[in-house]
Amino acid sequence: MARQPVVAGRAEQLLGSAVVATAPVAGGDISTAVKLRLSSGRTALLKTLNNAPPHFFEREAAGLRWLAEATESGGVPTPEVMAVDSDCVILQWIETGRPGAEAAGKFGRALAATHGFGADGFGSDADGYIGRLPMPNRPLATWAEFYAERRIAPYLKVLRAKDIITAEEATSIEAAVARGADIVPVEEPARLHGDLWNGNVLWTNDDRAVVIDPAAYGGHREMDLAMLALFGLPQLPQVMAAYDEAAPLADGWEDRLGFHQLFPLLVHACLFGGQYGARAARIAQRYV
Repeated sequence: MARQPVVAGRAEQLLGSAVVATAPVAGGDISTAVKLRLSSGRTALLKTLNNAPPHFFEREAAGLRWLAEATESGGVPTPEVMAVDSDCVILQWIETGRPGAEAAGKFGRALAATHGFGADGFGSDADGYIGRLPMPNRPLATWAEFYAERRIAPYLKVLRAKDIITAEEATSIEAAVARGADIVPVEEPARLHGDLWNGNVLWTNDDRAVVIDPAAYGGHREMDLAMLALFGLPQLPQVMAAYDEAAPLADGWEDRLGFHQLFPLLVHACLFGGQYGARAARIAQRYV
């Protein structure tokens, strides 16, 4: 590891300790990531983004800390937030390994514990981000209302304005979501990661899973499970089985995964275009 003076200097301002070496980290979709070796012997990760949206890193840090409140009760671990400012966040470095069956079981049980730690309502006290897109979080009384108004409607509006999705496709999605109260069983608000896809689950060398990059809020727990299933996760059947054993899911949960996958598919359509919007419309037809 060499030492990038500008990056090291910024980290030293925030941490109050010397940075011995830095190294770029590949793989970040949005932010630039740099590994830091500190004089204390610790290793950290600095994430930065030029012209970051307002409170972008502060919301990430708040989400990590909110999820971490459940860790002592058996919830999923998150990296320690070592420092945060408007232009960057510095996190504990997580050394990764390969996922195994034991780690998958632990992750399923830990995710159930995080969800079970609960939330004050459906939503959050502050809006956030999903990827680089704004994500409205103003609370609503029920999950069906919140899902329709905060998770589907804003992104459909963008997609229609940009002509990424047809009027017929949008109508199919709206019709499905309008039936949310009939489709999804009523449950208390769960403490959600909110962007729980494979890339945001880090498997460690000591048979654990650590979650990163949350878009955290209070919601229906099947939302996180649907996102895990949508884009694939190593050892997913073991994760789901352990989760269901620890916190049994309502009958028919597997048939409802597609309903909650409408949201991440619309987000992907906004970010990447392609066929994500049409795929969401096809899935929506199952629920109309």
